Amino acid sequence: MGLDSVLGKKFKLSKSENFDDYLKALGVGLVTRKMGNAVSPVVDLTKEGEEYTLSSSSTFKNVILKFKPGVEFDQETPDGRKVKATITVDGNTLHEIQKDPGSGKETVIDRTFTDDEIKMVMSVEGITATRIYKIQA
Repeated sequence: MGLDSVLGKKFKLSKSENFDDYLKALGVGLVTRKMGNAVSPVVDLTKEGEEYTLSSSSTFKNVILKFKPGVEFDQETPDGRKVKATITVDGNTLHEIQKDPGSGKETVIDRTFTDDEIKMVMSVEGITATRIYKIQA
């Protein structure tokens, strides 16, 4: 399965494991962590030509990533860090590597899409968090 079958569908966060520890490892402050943990973002992926748009909307923050696979781009993370990111497409998985020039930390995020969910696995400095997003009818 490729990504075409999930384009334009909306997925809402339904389960989150170890996210607070992951945010701590990134150096995110308490108030921002509390807000980040309290919301259930809705994620969708669209594509125009070679460019993908991955958007995440919540009451806390809306984040829109526009990227071409394999091309590094500047990204501002939901907690306000400026990073260099590269996202590649491997079947139905978006594999993202974020490099934070400020802290020197490297984050790996894999978003695996199926027809009814996205499994997002994020790792930094040996700390891994998993978030499951379920499709919205």
